[in-house]
Amino acid sequence: MARRIDQATIQDVVRGESKNVEFKEMLPENSEKYTKTIVAYANTQGGTLIFGVADKTREIVGIDENVLFQTMDSIANAISDSCEPQIIPDIEPYTIDGKTIIIVTVSPESMRPYYLKSKGKEKGTYIRVGATTRPASPEKIRELEMEGAKVSWDELICVGYEVTDDAVETLCHDMNIRRREMQEQKETTEKLPAVTRTNLVNWKVLKETNDGYLASNAFVLLTSDYFPFSKTQCAVFKGTDRSVFLDKREYSGPIYTQVEDAVNFVLRNIRIEAKIDGLIRKESYELPVDAIREMIVNAHCHRNLTDESCVQVAIYDDRLEVTSPGGLYNGLTFDEAMQGHSRLRNRVIANVFSQIGFVEAWGTGLRRIRNSAKEYNLPEPEFIEMPESFRVNLYRRPLPTQNIGETSEEHRNNFGINSEERQLFDNAELSTTQLKIMEILSSDSTQTADKMSEQIGISRRSVENNIKKLKELGLLIRHGSKKNGYWEVVK
Repeated sequence: MARRIDQATIQDVVRGESKNVEFKEMLPENSEKYTKTIVAYANTQGGTLIFGVADKTREIVGIDENVLFQTMDSIANAISDSCEPQIIPDIEPYTIDGKTIIIVTVSPESMRPYYLKSKGKEKGTYIRVGATTRPASPEKIRELEMEGAKVSWDELICVGYEVTDDAVETLCHDMNIRRREMQEQKETTEKLPAVTRTNLVNWKVLKETNDGYLASNAFVLLTSDYFPFSKTQCAVFKGTDRSVFLDKREYSGPIYTQVEDAVNFVLRNIRIEAKIDGLIRKESYELPVDAIREMIVNAHCHRNLTDESCVQVAIYDDRLEVTSPGGLYNGLTFDEAMQGHSRLRNRVIANVFSQIGFVEAWGTGLRRIRNSAKEYNLPEPEFIEMPESFRVNLYRRPLPTQNIGETSEEHRNNFGINSEERQLFDNAELSTTQLKIMEILSSDSTQTADKMSEQIGISRRSVENNIKKLKELGLLIRHGSKKNGYWEVVK
């Protein structure tokens, strides 16, 4: 006996086809016309195939009751005979306005990739893109294979890559610096233990053998520019499309430095907004720094590393756009992602990012971007899943004409400095160290004391003492928090 379907579900049906719903007016003679959709659902986020509804008009035409169960058996047999590995969908009849339809529900399956036996894996693997079923690319098939094997690409051993003591020590050193920065930002007295080679082994960054250590792909990504696709391409465009470049940079090397370089690139090329609070002029970036960092971190943390495309960061007159190779991972839907669900594509990288404070909590990235935009009274961010990539657009507010085109760096250089401050700078007798600090912060206002200590060759405490003197002289002004602020060099 067919089950009756409620009115809410009827409304869902008549809304039309989507990424997860497809209609068939009748059972096609050629089963491939629907079994490839079943395969695509199993390989992506699941879905529903409805027989007895016209795909163009959405008219409920129904299935003849005399052949209802025969039709259901034919569907089940075709799926069983055509698909590899086996897919077992839920096939049920429902009654709508006296007419019977057949609803075939497929869950995201785990033994990926699924494909049509008659075509083989290379040509018979399908995925769902929007409301269409498409053949999977070779890169997507490789990723599906790893999903099925429950293997993360960044865990795999990079055959032939040499693990040197210098590379290990540099990675541990850099992670420890960022862990200290994370503690300072949280303003906690709790001290995290120093990262050691043992930690790298436990986190699967390295694999210990009787003959020494083997490098995972994650270790290579964290220590070198060995992989040509491991780059962050940054650009500023005139207008709202990619017709005219105003500036472009390409960052390579360890991916944590790529994240920092890309964030600084954005901060240098967006505007600073000033507000008067009493007699004090307060400045802030036009876009929330937390959201900028989150967008770029997410792009690297969740990208498809079997795809040879690069992470792209683009600044337009109306938005910041960050594009990551690879869509949502392993059947995760956008709604699930916004609710806090997380499926890690790159488990080792994600863990390292968490250890150094780049990632605060799993599954919160997209919500944090949306919440930051809301707090800044910005338009709703846009999240776009494309066939082979995922894009986030953070929209800028239109500003008065006189401010259009003024980057934060230009604004900072043009910031109003009174004559007394200029005279103080001219008359100040600065040490070589202080001049070096001023020079570093003039070119990169977000530099930390740890990084400056490395560049200058002095202790972190010495850098902090000199910064304190420069602040007392009125030559340095700190804007914002320890985590998201920047230094203004008064010239």
